Amino acid sequence: MQADYSHTQEAYDKMVDILGKAKQLETMYLLVEEMKEKSCVTLKTIAKLMRRFAGAGKHKDAIKIFDDLGKFGLEKDTESMNLLLDTLCKEKRVEHARGIFLELKKHISPNAHTFNIFIHGWCSANRVDEANWTIQEMKGHGCLPCVISYSTVIQAYCKQSNFSKVYGLLDEMDIQGCTPNVVTYTTIIHYLDKSKRYDEALQVRERMKLTGCKPDTLFYNTLIHVLGRASRLQEATCVFEVEMPMNSIVPNTSTYNTMITMFCHHSQEQAALNVLNDMEKSALCKPDLRTFNPLLKMYFRDGKTDCSLNALLDDMTNKHYLGLDLSTSTLLIHGFCRANKFERAYKIFEDMMKQEITPRYQTCRLLLDVVKQKNMHDTSDRIDRIECVMRQMKKSN
Repeated sequence: MQADYSHTQEAYDKMVDILGKAKQLETMYLLVEEMKEKSCVTLKTIAKLMRRFAGAGKHKDAIKIFDDLGKFGLEKDTESMNLLLDTLCKEKRVEHARGIFLELKKHISPNAHTFNIFIHGWCSANRVDEANWTIQEMKGHGCLPCVISYSTVIQAYCKQSNFSKVYGLLDEMDIQGCTPNVVTYTTIIHYLDKSKRYDEALQVRERMKLTGCKPDTLFYNTLIHVLGRASRLQEATCVFEVEMPMNSIVPNTSTYNTMITMFCHHSQEQAALNVLNDMEKSALCKPDLRTFNPLLKMYFRDGKTDCSLNALLDDMTNKHYLGLDLSTSTLLIHGFCRANKFERAYKIFEDMMKQEITPRYQTCRLLLDVVKQKNMHDTSDRIDRIECVMRQMKKSN
């Protein structure tokens, strides 16, 4: 006689998730009711249930599930409250979540995670002052903000280019004995770089050194980019060739690409090619299209559109087996058009069509103008092809 079969907890939760993703919310809830009869409902199940209802815009239903926790044999406690608050905040309902929290905290104690949920929620809603205030509220409840709490708010202020607030939070972290980590410093330097405040970015680097915070590859990639943009090529090279090996930090593809981009921007062809050669010898990373794009731009800018450019394109396709994507194809078409090499530009356009890569509208417009002006071979056929692509693009938009 065959034994009765019963689904495992994992199988039930998986079915709940699948039904939720498929927007079969009624069926999903009926399944959870079946699970309740078998005492299979856990907080993990409830989390899936609430998130699927909230994701479908049924926030009241998500809240009702929390209200009905007792029916599932579960308690309304800090953990379950955090699940509800996190669900609402991730659905951009942070004000709603805040109102619920103010009611629940009368009989459910919040913890540090509760406040971190709101910090992320306010920052996602671009209401950074509220997130900053939440850090102060957190302290008032006896919860210590961690480096993630501060770093989340710091990143949000960085996005607003409000660096006075950023420095204020760094000072507060020092007072609280909460040491910023490498991610905190990398974030600040990255956004100072975007704002072209290179000297400030390098001052933050010095501040990081004083704290004894250990750099990683991403930090060095950001630092090299800053030094390159500040035209401090010798320092960037020293970081790449001396400081990174000294700290046992292995460069990745992005590190090499950043160095190549820096040298190409300053038309230092041989230095860029030397980095490319080192990259090709690396056992951990190999060149990609982003490696070659700065070199291509440099050759077009410097008018080296014959031997140097041809050799580079040959290496890309025959040595590294890299196919052209939309970005690189666009770069080549525009570059060849500016260099009066119209047949080569159009050949790349044809190759894109064969590979079902749709060119950008601006690229089609450029090619169309060139074909009409230069009276190229098979002019009418080429015009028809380009205009057909442009018509399809307009329809899809």
